[in-house]
Amino acid sequence: MTNLTKQRRLAADILKVGVERVWIDPEAAEEVSSAITREDIRKLIEEGIIKRKQKKGVSRGRARERARKRKLGRRRGHGSRKGTKYARLPRKRRWIMRIRALRRRLRELRDEGRLDRRTYRLLYRRAKGGMFKSVAHLEEYIRANNLATLETTEAGGGKGGER
Repeated sequence: MTNLTKQRRLAADILKVGVERVWIDPEAAEEVSSAITREDIRKLIEEGIIKRKQKKGVSRGRARERARKRKLGRRRGHGSRKGTKYARLPRKRRWIMRIRALRRRLRELRDEGRLDRRTYRLLYRRAKGGMFKSVAHLEEYIRANNLATLETTEAGGGKGGER
């Protein structure tokens, strides 16, 4: 094998890449070794005997796979946690999520006609006071105290569908 160090360096300079990213066709090694000027190297680049190699990158495939698993709730155990409970999801954000869900459910019940305005207001204020810890808790309270005017709220409401 002939020494093509000088040609490789010239090609790198012309192609504006590092020496490691210069590809020289091994079949045309003799032709390349005879090229001594920049003009000769440019001609070989045009002919496709000398090419620029593609940049090496880092694949995102593994990261995407991990993200899909996390979306399903995997890979979130104690060993994967860095921050405290409230650093991961602050108290205020938790409250916002909970109160919005409760108010949405109360609105649905009122609009369906299951709650009268007075009962709706009462439950709304109690929700604001932090009395209910979830929508299920709210519905359980309504059922236990017979506050729904028409039929009682369906058991196990929320997400999940039929069982």
